[in-house]
Amino acid sequence: MNTRPARERISAVMNTYNAEAYLPGVLESLKGFDEIVVVDMRSTDRTRDIAREYGAKIIDFEPCGICEPARNAAIQGGDNPWVLIVDADEEVPAALRDHLYDLISKADAPDALKIPRVNSFMGREMHCLYPDYVIRFAKKDRIWWPPVIHATPQVKGKVVAIPADRKDLALIHLEKNDVASRLEKLDRYTDQELKRRGCRRYGLPSYIFKPFGRFFRSFVLKGGWRDGRAGLLWGILEAQYKIATMARQEEAFNNKSHKDGLQD
Repeated sequence: MNTRPARERISAVMNTYNAEAYLPGVLESLKGFDEIVVVDMRSTDRTRDIAREYGAKIIDFEPCGICEPARNAAIQGGDNPWVLIVDADEEVPAALRDHLYDLISKADAPDALKIPRVNSFMGREMHCLYPDYVIRFAKKDRIWWPPVIHATPQVKGKVVAIPADRKDLALIHLEKNDVASRLEKLDRYTDQELKRRGCRRYGLPSYIFKPFGRFFRSFVLKGGWRDGRAGLLWGILEAQYKIATMARQEEAFNNKSHKDGLQD
């Protein structure tokens, strides 16, 4: 454990559900922090045993289908004034840990920090998925996650970003990001998107231009072309996600209209 003064102490916090695949490596990368907090959503594998082996504080949390409420619980479960929020498949380089402690030792330290993240797809590191900034470091009392899927945390105060060219300070996303996992998540994630966005009717051109816009952003603007076939396929899967979300919104709109019509 570190012996820094309380004002410089950091809790590394995460939420977990059946996360045994990557958890040992992630927890190993968190050893240099003052505290590790694991908010577990009723895991049925070895997640809790692994967390205990690394001396983590374990907090129970009822599963709700998304991770954002559990993130808030993890933040509040930390005993220190600063929190580093990580997923159970994200490793923290030693250089990033040292950078965070150096940062909070300064009088002008920001209230939160955007950290770049390295992502892979089909076994290769992707240009189009970097820097993939995420707000994951903050003063405990200045950050809160809205309870909706893929929400951006709300921060009270100053937020700065680690420069994208400092890849040595980036989180390393270990998730097995392949075609099968993307397709498996499609129904689950679009179900949550429907709950967040609500039902809606789209004009016919939207079904062409909105997915194409998502593909264009990924493949052209974000450099997916540099990733070859993997970049092309990623862009297509991004467009597919947009189409599926829109289709579910329109289907819900039609079902609601039909139901309302029957009731009239």
